[in-house]
Amino acid sequence: EVQLEESGGGSVQSGGSLRLSCVTSGGTYGGDCRGWFRQAPGKEREGVASIEPDGSPRYADSVTGRFTISQDNAKTTLYLQMNSLKPEETAKYYCSCSGIAWGQGTQVTVSS
Repeated sequence: EVQLEESGGGSVQSGGSLRLSCVTSGGTYGGDCRGWFRQAPGKEREGVASIEPDGSPRYADSVTGRFTISQDNAKTTLYLQMNSLKPEETAKYYCSCSGIAWGQGTQVTVSS
């Protein structure tokens, strides 16, 4: 059974940066653990960034130009570099394998 563990969250001021990591173990669904999502209190979970099957990155409009998704060569660790963070991006961030397996999330808090 695949397991995912996110890390790298924390508290930053508006405009700050964080780098999230997601380590997968116990199988990787064929390398399909390549999506980042977030959920703010009282809101639905939303997609933030993903790596398409052809390796190209895909971003939500709201983060394009500020976030960068990447994956190590072994495809066991997924990263999300987040720059110029905004207070409205305060949320718990999750990585996922094809929307089937999920980690516990890592909290990101951005203060104004």
